[in-house]
Amino acid sequence: MEKVVEQTLLYDFYGELLTEHQKAIYEEAVFEDMSYSEIAQEHGISRQGVFDLIKRCDAILGGYEEKLRLVDKFLKMKKSVDVMRSIAESIKTEENEEQVRELISIADGILEDE
Repeated sequence: MEKVVEQTLLYDFYGELLTEHQKAIYEEAVFEDMSYSEIAQEHGISRQGVFDLIKRCDAILGGYEEKLRLVDKFLKMKKSVDVMRSIAESIKTEENEEQVRELISIADGILEDE
């Protein structure tokens, strides 16, 4: 998995478990694509401090995933929902169009974050 995608998923699932300081710096580095020098200047810390904090946050978030496996479970569920949608589309006929539409709606609802 691409590093930024992995960081984003891990942050989405476990980011609230970081301190406010860690979240602010991590968001600037990962989501706002700010350089470590820019972040360091903004927060009054060294560039090396930013680098170390990002590395520590990656380790913390990765550690949560090792223990809880929420991202892994989500990705497997997403793949299963995609297969369900594909099968539903492939068996759609005029007679069962309404039921297929309902199945697709249910599949789509599974992954909604509400």
